[in-house]
Amino acid sequence: MLQDMTVQNQCAVGVYLGGKNLRVGRVRNNIVEASLALEIDNHNSEEVILKEIMEAIDQVFNEDVGGIGIGVPSLVDVSKGIVYNVEHMPSWREVHLGDLLSDRYKVGVYVNNDANCFAIGEKYFGKAKKFANVVGVVAGIGLGCGVITNNHLYSGTNCGAGEFGCIPYRDHNYEHYCTTQYFETKYGLKPDVLFRRAKKDDKIALAILEQFGFDFGQAIKTILYAYDPECIVIGGSISRFFPYFEEFMWKVVRKFQYEKTVEKLKIEVSEQPDIAVLGAAALYYDAISK
Repeated sequence: MLQDMTVQNQCAVGVYLGGKNLRVGRVRNNIVEASLALEIDNHNSEEVILKEIMEAIDQVFNEDVGGIGIGVPSLVDVSKGIVYNVEHMPSWREVHLGDLLSDRYKVGVYVNNDANCFAIGEKYFGKAKKFANVVGVVAGIGLGCGVITNNHLYSGTNCGAGEFGCIPYRDHNYEHYCTTQYFETKYGLKPDVLFRRAKKDDKIALAILEQFGFDFGQAIKTILYAYDPECIVIGGSISRFFPYFEEFMWKVVRKFQYEKTVEKLKIEVSEQPDIAVLGAAALYYDAISK
């Protein structure tokens, strides 16, 4: 089981690769005991970026490490550890990341997309610890979701489970209406500006977030119909707006067809600052607990 401490006593390295941002940490006993974060040139060649990742892992890797987990913003062949078309990294079209790292470090390497890492990270280290069936929603510039079923990560056949952002909604899709791009494309407002105005009880800002809550609530209902989770955890930059749209989101969610589902549902906001690294490391814990 995920909460078996004999699993989390194991030492793992978590790697988060997000465009220019590279974060690496060694995880054991629920804490990141060694870490580093650096900015890389995401337009470099595949080989140069790989070298930077390995050099970063070298700084936290030791003989205690049993496995390496890696989260990337891309489509992943989970069984082979291959990443395809990594966002904001033009040279990374098809990289056999799992094999390259396992050959170097001689441990198991587990690769998945960043939204799936968020979900399994919340299951191990965050708000979803108590629940067996969870959906993690990462909403920022984009909208990604990770799915936990019966205590384990479910990636789907092609690592596409949970791509709710791509589901058509109104004249676009959920990603258009449920991310920060909505504020800019619809209202011409940068998220930081909108946030400051909302904190000052600006009526226009609050009205924008009321409409946002309605659309986000519709996305939550779609998640409920698809996966019927016990808990939904929200992360990403949208989460800081949650107090301003929560009420309106729930007004929509409470109209869900199955009343008992809503009564049991928990919707939480992530509060784990190291979730990127912890979520990647949790890929290893999930694998060895099966």
